[in-house]
Amino acid sequence: MGRMANPDPLPTPAPPPGPDRLRWNRRRFLAGLSGVGLGSTLLPGVLTACAGDADEITVGMLRDAQALAGLELGDEELEMVAERLNGERNLRESFEGLRDPELHNHTPPSFVFHPLPPGKAMPETAGGMAPSRPDVELPASDTDLAFLPVTHLARLVESGEVSSMELTELYLERLERFDPELHCVVNLTPDLARRQAEQADAEIAAGNYRGPLHGIPWGAKDLLAVRGAKTTWGASPYREQEIAEDSTVYRKLTEAGAVLVAKLSMGALASGDRWFGGRTRNPWNTEQGSSGSSAGPGAATAAGLVGFSIGTETRGSIISPSTRNGISGHRPTFGRVSRAGAMALSWTMDKIGPMCRSAEDCALVFEAIRGADGLDRAVHDPPFRWDAAADPTALRVGYDRAFVEDEIEEDPEDPEATAARRSNQANTRAAIEALREAGIEIEPFEIPDFGIGNLGFVLTTESAAAFDALTRSGRDVMMREPPEESRWPDTFRVQRFVPAVEYIQAMRQRTRIMAEFDEALGDLDLFIGSNLGLTNLTGHPEVCVPNGYHEGSPTSLRFTGRLYGDAEVLTLAHAYQQLTDFHLRKPPVGA
Repeated sequence: MGRMANPDPLPTPAPPPGPDRLRWNRRRFLAGLSGVGLGSTLLPGVLTACAGDADEITVGMLRDAQALAGLELGDEELEMVAERLNGERNLRESFEGLRDPELHNHTPPSFVFHPLPPGKAMPETAGGMAPSRPDVELPASDTDLAFLPVTHLARLVESGEVSSMELTELYLERLERFDPELHCVVNLTPDLARRQAEQADAEIAAGNYRGPLHGIPWGAKDLLAVRGAKTTWGASPYREQEIAEDSTVYRKLTEAGAVLVAKLSMGALASGDRWFGGRTRNPWNTEQGSSGSSAGPGAATAAGLVGFSIGTETRGSIISPSTRNGISGHRPTFGRVSRAGAMALSWTMDKIGPMCRSAEDCALVFEAIRGADGLDRAVHDPPFRWDAAADPTALRVGYDRAFVEDEIEEDPEDPEATAARRSNQANTRAAIEALREAGIEIEPFEIPDFGIGNLGFVLTTESAAAFDALTRSGRDVMMREPPEESRWPDTFRVQRFVPAVEYIQAMRQRTRIMAEFDEALGDLDLFIGSNLGLTNLTGHPEVCVPNGYHEGSPTSLRFTGRLYGDAEVLTLAHAYQQLTDFHLRKPPVGA
């Protein structure tokens, strides 16, 4: 995600001496086939059988291989392919040239993804912030103080009833006390936090109040680079990594006066909730993982260990852990928040967003982190307007008919998952009725089947490129061991055989789907429901808030908005939280 200083170089191994050199040539052969588009379905074992120990690729080898690639080239055409692969300046040599100098995770490709369908104009909106200013009394207990939303903490800090240093010490103590149960902390940042808190208190005392995040302690998902602190990406090969610059999100929050107290856990290389420190746990039920990959931000925010946190999402990594841990999560429209200085998983899908105790908190944090920085070229961010008193009845709201109305079929292999989905559906129906009673009109809306299943390899192919150096170093096998038990090493190897042509075709199909989904939304501002596979490809924003429980674990109400309709989804989520108190409840761990 953007530019960052070279992390932990992972050099390409040299060709082995002696008889192993023939096996090295086979590896070069596999890379060559992939490069000319012959590898989409070729399995390494079959290719090895085709190639034997030969130093040169023959027409016979290609004839055997093309059947698996779905091609029907004649011998004359295959002779041309073999000649190109074996020629003086063959594709394999070009590929090797691209690996010197080494391409690291921080180097983005030259293409830039934009979620707007062709011919669709950027919305023209006016910016401005009008947050609520609630009357707040200092709670009687430190626990109650720790669980206050940012809107309330900010009022106490601004008035001087509590200092930033007092909040910082409170959250540092709670992080140390509850982490043994939750496994949500990678590293505390106490020295940095105390310096920032001391500065915040001095500025506020001098009348230089920067806004609602000034002096508020927060936690960062451990893929955001912070100078002087380890940034481990949750993976064993990078557990000692330090990156010599600050991510844009960290810099923007520091400029807003926020205080970083911890780097929080993430599933290894942004997948799941297992990392080299263990499995991050759900504070509502520690028998469960906290979901991922923003596992630590979800658990720490829910347990009252930070004022707010920052997560990232490529295909569910903000919404899923926010749901599991019973907090409010906001996945912004693609390209509204710079990813510079953050680990890249998929350049066309990665997004950064807030994970907080309330929807309004998410709006305040989003305002602080959004906007261009000149480093992430994917950022196209129109003005953002937040008014806590906005009238939600003016919104045009739909609900995903299938998500809300269709009967959930029994899964005989996982009856517990069936029961959880049914509870979530029942809680969503109850939430819709509560919103209707508040005067909000909500109509059914149907999402067509866009056939997105064929595009699943876009994410994994981009991730294989992002971690190509790791794969070729052989150090990725460290991630297969407990407690990580990561599937990334095998995924990266498989994705080496995706041809460039098929990847580009998938991106063209993606453009078509973006336009068709935009048309299907019609004049809706947002809809109640969630389709993470679809909307992470199209770049639409989503907000989830807690709306009930299933056997003690939270469920969530989800709102999906139009492109750049972040204010609208946050407005309806905020309206729902004025009708309910689910976001104010405390889990067993932390309470």
